[in-house]
Amino acid sequence: MSVNSSLNWAAVVLAAGSSSRMGRPKQLISIDDETLLQKTINAAVQAGAKRTVVVIGANQEAVRESTSTADIEFIYNPEWENGMGSSLKCGMTLVIAQFPEAEAVLLMVCDQPLLEADHLKKMVDKFVATKAPIVASFYSGGNGVPVLFHQSLFHQLLTIPDEQGAKRIVEQNPALVKAVDFPNGAVDLDTPDDWKKFQNRKHKI
Repeated sequence: MSVNSSLNWAAVVLAAGSSSRMGRPKQLISIDDETLLQKTINAAVQAGAKRTVVVIGANQEAVRESTSTADIEFIYNPEWENGMGSSLKCGMTLVIAQFPEAEAVLLMVCDQPLLEADHLKKMVDKFVATKAPIVASFYSGGNGVPVLFHQSLFHQLLTIPDEQGAKRIVEQNPALVKAVDFPNGAVDLDTPDDWKKFQNRKHKI
C-alpha cells in the first residue's frame, strides 16, 4: 500500500521550450490519443500531486488550448528562451509564493513518453520512507528527472543558472540523494528520429 497520500507535494512540469530540434512543439505530440504534455500532467495528478504547475513559453496559446486545465495551473515564463533553469525558477517562485504548505516539489519535463504515475508514486514513497531530501530517477547510468526535492532545498533551486537544470543541485548534493530505477527514462523525444524510433518501439511491443 502506498504511504504517500499524506505528503503535501506539488508538481512543476517544464513545458516552455520551443522544441527546435523536433521541428514542431513536442508538448503537442499525440500518444495514445492524448498529447505528451497532457500525459505528463495526468501522471502527476494520478500520483497524488496536491498542486500541478505547468510552465509554458513558446507556442503558449496552442499549448494552453490543447491541455485540460482541470487540476493544473499555467504560468507563462517570458524569459523561456534563456533556458530550462529560467523556467524551473519561474515554476518554483510560484510554488513558494502560492503553495507555502508544499513539503516537496517534483520537477518534471514533458518529453518522456513512457513516464507513468506508478513511477512517481514510487518516488514519493521513497521520499517518505527514507526522508531523503532528494529522490531522483535513475537511468542511463545516472540520476535524472523526474526528481523530487524537499522544501529545505526550494531556495537553492532558485540559484540555478538559467541555462542549467535541476541536475546541478542533484550533482552538488550526492549525500542527500536516493534514487528510484526508471529505465524507461532513457526514452525521450527531442528529434524527429527519436519520435520515429519510439513509434517503431511501440509497434514491436
